[in-house]
Amino acid sequence: MSQTSLKQKKKNESGTKYSKDNLETERRRDSEKSGARLSTQGSQEISVPKTDSRGYLVRNQWSRTSRSASIRAPSVDENRSKTASLKLPNSSTTSRTSSTSLSQQELPQQLSAQPSPPTPPMSLDPSPPTPPETQPKNGSRRSSKMHENPEAWAHGIVRDVRDSWDTQQPREYQRTPPTEWKSYAQRRALYPTQEDRDCVTDMLRKREEEDDDEAYWSSVKMLYEKTPSCSRPRPPKPKHAITIAVSSRALFNMVDGRKIYEEEGLEKYMEYQLTNENVILTPGPAFRFVKALQHVNCRLRELYPDEQDLFDIVLMTNNHAQVGVRLINSVNHYGLLIDRFCLTGGKSPIGYLKAYLTNLYLSADSEKVQEAIQEGIASATMFDGAKDIAYCDTQLRVAFDGDAVLFSDESDHIAKEHGLDKFFQHEALFENKPLAQGPLKGFLEDLGRLQKKFYAKDERLLCPIRTYLVTARSAASSGARVLKTLRRWGLEIDEALFLAGAPKGPILVKIRPHIFFDDQMFHIQGAQKFGTVTAHVPYGISQKMNT
Repeated sequence: MSQTSLKQKKKNESGTKYSKDNLETERRRDSEKSGARLSTQGSQEISVPKTDSRGYLVRNQWSRTSRSASIRAPSVDENRSKTASLKLPNSSTTSRTSSTSLSQQELPQQLSAQPSPPTPPMSLDPSPPTPPETQPKNGSRRSSKMHENPEAWAHGIVRDVRDSWDTQQPREYQRTPPTEWKSYAQRRALYPTQEDRDCVTDMLRKREEEDDDEAYWSSVKMLYEKTPSCSRPRPPKPKHAITIAVSSRALFNMVDGRKIYEEEGLEKYMEYQLTNENVILTPGPAFRFVKALQHVNCRLRELYPDEQDLFDIVLMTNNHAQVGVRLINSVNHYGLLIDRFCLTGGKSPIGYLKAYLTNLYLSADSEKVQEAIQEGIASATMFDGAKDIAYCDTQLRVAFDGDAVLFSDESDHIAKEHGLDKFFQHEALFENKPLAQGPLKGFLEDLGRLQKKFYAKDERLLCPIRTYLVTARSAASSGARVLKTLRRWGLEIDEALFLAGAPKGPILVKIRPHIFFDDQMFHIQGAQKFGTVTAHVPYGISQKMNT
C-alpha cells in the first residue's frame, strides 16, 4: 500500500473516532438536560431525580449550578458525577420526569412492578445540598425562568398574589354599636400599664378608706340623731347672759366628802373623790333652781331663736381639778347645761366672780357668801328643805323678802333703835320716797326683763317666770312705800304677800318656790321645816349667820 493510502486510512479512522466522540458527547448532553436515565423493559428510559429522606428533590453542586448568565456552564465531568450520584426514590416519594418520560400518575405503578436497582454510592461533595423544590402541578419540568432570572420570577409571584388579593371580596368587620362604646378610662382599664395598676390600686384604697369613713360618720350621725341629749344648745355670751354661779356643794349633795375633808384632811378627800368619780352625786339644794333656769332658756329660744339674754350657769368651786371628773359625770348624767367650770384647787373662787360677770352667787359656805356680798355681788347661802315637796317643772318661782334683800336695811335700823311705832310713823312720813336698793334688786331686774320678753309675745299667762314678795311688813302701815318703790324702779312683782309678822313657812308651802331669799335666820329655819329651799342673804345690821 502506498504512503498516500496509509495517510487516507488514518484520516478516515480519526474521523470515525471523532464522530463517535461527538455522538457520545451529544448523548451525555441530552442526558444532562433530561436527567439520569435508567434502562427498563423494552427501550423506555425514566429519569429519577435525587431526593432526601423527606422526599424533597435535592440538587447537588448548588454553588456550581448556573443561576445567572455570568456563571460558567457545568463541564462534562461534573454532569457525570451528578448523574452517578442520583438515587432511586421509594414508591412513596415524588419524582420528576422529562417531557418524554411517563406521567406522574403512571410512574409509581411501573416502579413498583420492577425491582429497584442497587443504590449507587453518594458522591463526597463539600458543597451544600440543593434546597428542596416544590413539585409542579402538571408533572412537567420546572420552567427555566426561575433559574434564568429569579428576581423577576419572585416579582411575578408577588404580583400574582396581589392580583388574587384584589380580586377577593373585601372582608366586613363587625362594628360596635354606639350603645356599647366605652370611654377612654374604661378602655384604658382593659389594657392597663403597671403605673395604671398602681394608680388604680391607690385610688381603690383611697375610695375604700373614704367609704369606711363615710359609713362611720353616717353611723355616728344616726346615733346622734337618736340621742335626745345631743341637741345641746351653745351657751350665751357672758356679756349678754345672766350668769348664775353655783358651788358644787350647793348643786350636789357632798356631805360625805365634806366630812372626810374635815376629819381626815385634803389627801384623803382627794383619794375618796378619785375612787368614786364614776359614782353619780345626788341633787343638792340649788339643783331644782338650776333645772328651772334651763326651762326658761328653752322657752326663750323657742320664741327668740337668736336670743342671747339667757341664764348661764357656771359651776364655781374650790375643789381640785381631779374632782372635776366626778362633777362632769354628774352634770351629764342629769342633763344639766353647765359648760363653764371654775375649779380653784383650794383657793377661794370669789376673785373669779367678777371675771365671770356674775349676777348671782349661790354657795353652801357662808364665809364665801359674805366675801361676795362685801365685793358687791349678790350672794346667798343655800339650805335644803327638811321635807321633800313637789316643785313645778314648767315655771321658775322665786320668792323675795323685802328689807335687806330687795331693799336696803334702813327700816331695820329704825325698828331696832326706836321700836315698831316709830318705824310705822317713819314709813308713813316717807311713803313717797323710794327705798334704797338691796343686794338682790339687780337679780329681780333681770327676771323682770325676761318676763317682758314673754309679755311681748302675748305670753303673760303662760310666762315661765313668776316672782313673789313675802314680807313681814304690814300692808296698812308700811306696805304703800314698798309698792311705790317697785313702781319707781319700773319693776313688776307678780304676787305681794304682807304677813304683818306672821310666820312665812306655811305661806311658802303653798307657793312652793324653787328658792326663797331672806335676811333673817329664824324665817329661813321656819321655811326650811316645811320643806322650802331657802337662801340666806347675810346683809344688814342684825341678821347674820355664823357657820
